[in-house]
Amino acid sequence: MMSRAERSHLGDWWWTVDRALLAGLGVLMTAGLVFLMAGGPPVAERLGLPTFHFLNRQVMYLLPTIALILAVSFLSLRHIRRMALVTYGLGIVLCIAATKYGPEIKGAHRWIQFGSIGVQPSEFVKPAFVILAAWAFAEGARRRDMPGGTLAVLLLPMTIVPLILQPDFGQTMLVTMVWCSMVFVAGLHWFWVAGLGGAGLLGVAAAYEFLPHVRARIQRFMDKDSGDNFQTFWSQESFNSGGWFGTGPGEGVAKRHLPDAHTDFIFSVAGEEFGVIICIAIVLLFAFIVMRGLVLARRSDDIFCRLAITGLTALFGLQACINMAVNTRLMPAKGMTLPFISYGGSSLISLALGMGFLVALTRRRPRTTLLNRDEGQAH
Repeated sequence: MMSRAERSHLGDWWWTVDRALLAGLGVLMTAGLVFLMAGGPPVAERLGLPTFHFLNRQVMYLLPTIALILAVSFLSLRHIRRMALVTYGLGIVLCIAATKYGPEIKGAHRWIQFGSIGVQPSEFVKPAFVILAAWAFAEGARRRDMPGGTLAVLLLPMTIVPLILQPDFGQTMLVTMVWCSMVFVAGLHWFWVAGLGGAGLLGVAAAYEFLPHVRARIQRFMDKDSGDNFQTFWSQESFNSGGWFGTGPGEGVAKRHLPDAHTDFIFSVAGEEFGVIICIAIVLLFAFIVMRGLVLARRSDDIFCRLAITGLTALFGLQACINMAVNTRLMPAKGMTLPFISYGGSSLISLALGMGFLVALTRRRPRTTLLNRDEGQAH
């Protein structure tokens, strides 16, 4: 065990980091590997790959994921903002490049290739956007000469326009909801919150009217007979056949009909083989991480930390809610992964960046450190 008197960087980190938050993330990653052992083999066999191809690659992705979370968690507040600024700028450029040069997958240009490696830049834009928006709101609250609120407002269209061009309506909706949660925490009047909600509804109506793939997904969700509902049908069948206690590991049948059983619909695979009881446990685990983040945000005396923690926690929690709602047919299909459980390199690394930011921001810092930092910024 490390002594509290030890003044090394590692010692300081160990006694200031929130270990309950780290433990929750660790359990989530472990659960992801267990579920991928069930959902990955059928997809690998259909593609002519080794049985545990996706599981082995996920383990490989988890090594840099854990390393990135730990490395970012050591950063100071200043370095967090600088890293977010660089990541955001690079991510937006790559999002725009993907619309012109990226491969078309299911009618969208969301990926960009670097040789044999595919990257979805929008995944990295999300956590960086949260940090920058929190920074702008906080600076606007601290300094009257700083138009922080205006910058925070401008950040939203700067972020979602490239996403709409791809098009990626799911990520656009997620980023907008996270931004609204930060606006609410920043102290915006209820009148403006209602106005933002109305604007969001208008955006959904516009997407339905002008984006054919959005209209098709909503119509299929509202009317089962209006189009191809293959994945949602088998997703629902997974829960029906699994019941409360599941069919047992490796005994699932519905998963063999799900093309995305290892990614977007891995929660359904868990429901079939491990049962609704385990699915409820996973929901409670996500809820624990979200509630822990919100509690730590409430305890923070720093405006920037409070807003950034809230935004990152909302980003994590809303993404999980959207994925699970799609799996249980409470929402139209969105093509969004379940954090740390679904297979995917870009998703894991971007989540590692966001959770690294969250762990760093929730570390206990002496109030004098925050005051000295604010005085240094004022000068």
